[in-house]
Amino acid sequence: MSALNFHAGPRALARIRSHGLQARDIAIIPAAAGGPKGLIFRDLDQFVFGEWLPSSPRERTLIGSSIGAWRMAAACQRDPVRAFARLGELYAGQRYTSTKPSPQQINAVVQELLREFVSGHEDDIVQHPNHRLHLLAVRGKGGLAAPTHRRAEMRGFAAAALTNFASRERLGGLLERVVIGDARDGAPWLRNKFDTFTTHFATLTRENLAAGLLASGTLPLIMQPVTQITGVPEGYYWDGGIIDYNLALPYARVEAQDPDGIVFYPHFNEHIVPGWLDKALPWRRCARGPNRGWLDNVLIVSPSQDFLKTLPRGKLPDRADFKFHGLNHDARVQAWNTAMAEGGRLRDELAAFIERPDLSRLRAIRT
Repeated sequence: MSALNFHAGPRALARIRSHGLQARDIAIIPAAAGGPKGLIFRDLDQFVFGEWLPSSPRERTLIGSSIGAWRMAAACQRDPVRAFARLGELYAGQRYTSTKPSPQQINAVVQELLREFVSGHEDDIVQHPNHRLHLLAVRGKGGLAAPTHRRAEMRGFAAAALTNFASRERLGGLLERVVIGDARDGAPWLRNKFDTFTTHFATLTRENLAAGLLASGTLPLIMQPVTQITGVPEGYYWDGGIIDYNLALPYARVEAQDPDGIVFYPHFNEHIVPGWLDKALPWRRCARGPNRGWLDNVLIVSPSQDFLKTLPRGKLPDRADFKFHGLNHDARVQAWNTAMAEGGRLRDELAAFIERPDLSRLRAIRT
């Protein structure tokens, strides 16, 4: 049974067929939103950032939203192996006194989680010698520019859902993309407009790191919006995954600066869903329509269906586990720890593929 699937765009496929999967070719590492799903990559992330990529140091762009942003922040710490272990412990260890905690309670728990996660590591993260970290968040416009109470926020996101169903392009009237990133990496492939969302760029600093990570993972209606981020345009901020759930971005533009560069993407799925509101809309997948060329230089490695069946409850960890286990936090933590341990098989298969590529396993990115 294979634990990993490999799907590649045509340029990535050609490069790997001719040169293998080489650390020196990895130019960008995206990391998707998805909450607890990100825990499955703990061991794989430790191998990638603690062993494989350091064997061939070069400047690399790390970009993520929500849990993906948190994972990439772990990758930038001085000891990434320990950082990923700590992130897994802290995330799995969330505990609440109610099965329906208030937004204030959730914010308090998550803020403490992030404080423990980044405290003392701020300079390591924002000044990493090779990694260039970019966090994605969304900023409200129109009815979501400054909702004064919960009902106003509910109305705003209800309007966003209806608008997005009709047209993702029109969602730009309610939400903007904000990239809080490393000033040393201008990310020119993101600068030229590529979709209808207004995109703001702000510099990532030690002063706004924790708030930026919080904003990137702030779930609408479940958590309180973030309103104070140093050095970032004023406004109300929520989870970057609302717009950039699986980070459907124009990666192929990187060819202009790095013709051989590969976008290495450990991902929960074999396909890329643009926004969180697009999850139930399969026709919105990035590999379909006019944007399919964006993924020409992308390699997606994702857990196989056979692997998922071996995990607790036959699936990746997700937020539904909070409801399923209720206040039995020990049972949930045990299930998530089991899933993280099983993720070692993903690490082992990736390491084996890098050592001796089995090109028969490479498939075209699915639509």
